[in-house]
Amino acid sequence: MAMEEFKVSGAKLVERLKAAIKEGNVRRIVLRNPQGRVLLDLPLNAGIAGAALLPFWAAVASVAVLATDYTVLVEREPGPPVTKE
Repeated sequence: MAMEEFKVSGAKLVERLKAAIKEGNVRRIVLRNPQGRVLLDLPLNAGIAGAALLPFWAAVASVAVLATDYTVLVEREPGPPVTKE
């Protein structure tokens, strides 16, 4: 499994996570604060979408208001991204 890591500010957190999920083949997302503490660790299934992600977005929004820098780890399935039509 490939892990992608990037740093993002609280203001851009939701936008960047939505883009990563939209790219496809995401298995898991881990959100860490600047001290390295895991704030959110969410495994994603290939078929998860829409209303199933509402609790995830609520949790992300609650930590994004802290307006600090976060480290996001995105675990991806090997192979080409899966796009949903």
